[in-house]
Amino acid sequence: MNRQRPSIDGFVPRRTGSQIGELHNSGAPLRPRAESVDRTLHSDDEPRDPIGTPRVNKTVGRSDIDDSLREIDDEPSERSTRKTRRAQKHALRQAKKAKRSKVWRIIKWILILALIAGIAAAAYTGYQVYIAGGKAFKGNPFDIFTQANQPLKQDSNGRTNILVLGTSEDDPGHQAGNLTDSMMIMSIDQTNKNVYLISIPRDLYVQYGVGCDAGYSGKINVYYSCVTNGTGVDAQRAALTKTAGFIGKIFGLDIQYGVNVNYTVFRDVVNALGGYITVTINSRDPAGQMDSNFDWKCGATYSAKLKNCPPDGHYIQYTNGQHVIDSEHALYLAQARGDVAPTYGFEQSNFDREKNQQMILKSIRDKAMSVGFLTDIGKINSVIGSIGDNLRTTFEASEVKTLISLAQSVKDTDISSVSLIDGDTPIMTTGMINGQSSVIPAAGTYDYSVLQAYIKRSLSSDPIVRENAPIAVYNGSSVSGVAKTEADKLKAANYNVTVISTAPSGTYAAYELYQIGTGNDNTKTALEKLLGVTAKTTTPPVTVSSSTKFVIIIGSQPAASTSQ
Repeated sequence: MNRQRPSIDGFVPRRTGSQIGELHNSGAPLRPRAESVDRTLHSDDEPRDPIGTPRVNKTVGRSDIDDSLREIDDEPSERSTRKTRRAQKHALRQAKKAKRSKVWRIIKWILILALIAGIAAAAYTGYQVYIAGGKAFKGNPFDIFTQANQPLKQDSNGRTNILVLGTSEDDPGHQAGNLTDSMMIMSIDQTNKNVYLISIPRDLYVQYGVGCDAGYSGKINVYYSCVTNGTGVDAQRAALTKTAGFIGKIFGLDIQYGVNVNYTVFRDVVNALGGYITVTINSRDPAGQMDSNFDWKCGATYSAKLKNCPPDGHYIQYTNGQHVIDSEHALYLAQARGDVAPTYGFEQSNFDREKNQQMILKSIRDKAMSVGFLTDIGKINSVIGSIGDNLRTTFEASEVKTLISLAQSVKDTDISSVSLIDGDTPIMTTGMINGQSSVIPAAGTYDYSVLQAYIKRSLSSDPIVRENAPIAVYNGSSVSGVAKTEADKLKAANYNVTVISTAPSGTYAAYELYQIGTGNDNTKTALEKLLGVTAKTTTPPVTVSSSTKFVIIIGSQPAASTSQ
């Protein structure tokens, strides 16, 4: 008896072992079951999951169903091939993705390492600047750039005086490298923005006041090394302070600061400015200047010297006019004094060298201005970092910004040199002392009175004091003591009265003013205003010395008074 098979919604369940799509013939013998077929739903880039398996965070799309239906009647080999291709594509995509991920990881780490290296380099540079700044300046080195401009110390005349000493202890083989063969005073007016440069003759014969290797007296360039007690920064600063006080007494100045530089500082500063500066040679010799003392730098043989130092084989040889020179030539030009034959253009030896040193200092300042060095904190930092071991000063770090600002604001025309040998009455002369060629005051050995008065006049802000024109005052009246009274008033007003006397008998106006020669325009204008007259250029009715520049004759009834 046959059991009736139940139907569901009009469909008859297929027999066991039948396949979808085959013809159903109840009378036909049963076919053997085919091999099992993969019925999983899938996408091209996803692994297969058995039907009915939950697909977490995934939905079954039309492409999944179509793909599965297409495989129903595929042969196993075709399905395997398609599966392999899909796996290969997936593997390729994963490989590309992994490769991109690896490249980006490498780039990321390179960037991180570069950032770390940059931070480390900046920290190291900052540390180097900090250490170097601490050696070069007093106080916290970071105050150089973080503190507001702090005014410099001043003397009673409102001037800041700085002693600059140059040594060569960093030059291998240089004999007596601790001697200060370059010595200069820089006097700065912070308000009126002017600078005076005073070169100190290194051969000036002085009394040390202490026992030195040279004894208790000798050349002034020995003093700094004599009072340097130790090699540390503090010992060197203490020696700078002592030397500033010692030289200040000789020149009649209150010197507030000291600076010591050596060859390395000079080279590094010029190199930081591009490696070149422009100098102007202005020699009394029409040929210019030549010093053969440094020809060893050109080579050992004559042919090598001609090749390396054209045109004549001399390392220091310049015509009059402008020349662009590197740091090495600038360094040796600053030392040249024509002490080895053949030479020319250095007839005044050390005095000519001192003039060149002042000229080179101005050239360095001009170059710093032209390349914007003084406004570039990075460049200033780099120089401080490189010269810290070779620069010593008594400046506070917080005062450095003021120095930089002054260097920017002072005009070239407001930088002047104070000569100790030029003019009608030179302040210094030369002579032999204890068998040595030395520089001594014209007033006499160890007599600095004329020098001090000259420096005071030269640095004065009063043009009348600076001109210091000699004035002769004569009494042309019948009143006794008139000339003396008027001369005292003129002296009190800083005029240089050199003669007080009686005029020849005659009739004179209340005031008569005569100018002898030319120049001294400031004094002329001031006297004309003070006396209420116009200066005459005719010969005065009195005999005066050749140095006299003005003659004042007071008549019998003065209509004005110099006290007004």
